[in-house]
Amino acid sequence: MLDILKKTLFVGLGATVISAERLRAKLDELVDKGKISAKEAQEMTGKIMDEGKKEFEQSGQRVADMIDDMMRKANFARQKDLEALEERVQKLEAALSAQSVKSE
Repeated sequence: MLDILKKTLFVGLGATVISAERLRAKLDELVDKGKISAKEAQEMTGKIMDEGKKEFEQSGQRVADMIDDMMRKANFARQKDLEALEERVQKLEAALSAQSVKSE
């Protein structure tokens, strides 16, 4: 399941990289034709890349939220659940040990 999600994210990232390359090529073409200036092309590339980065990060967060929700619904223990249980066990063992010492 996690493999599929990783592959999906990598495909999205790959598509983003390819899209960025195509974008640059198209903007360079417009610059060569004199339709926009090199500065305008650079600004447009920056804006589009920033927007793409934000969208990618938001998508990653949505995927992480979906996975977390699925884990909760499937009733799987998460790392933080295990850590909380370990802490409780250590406290109980310490309390039990302290009681044993008092009763001796």
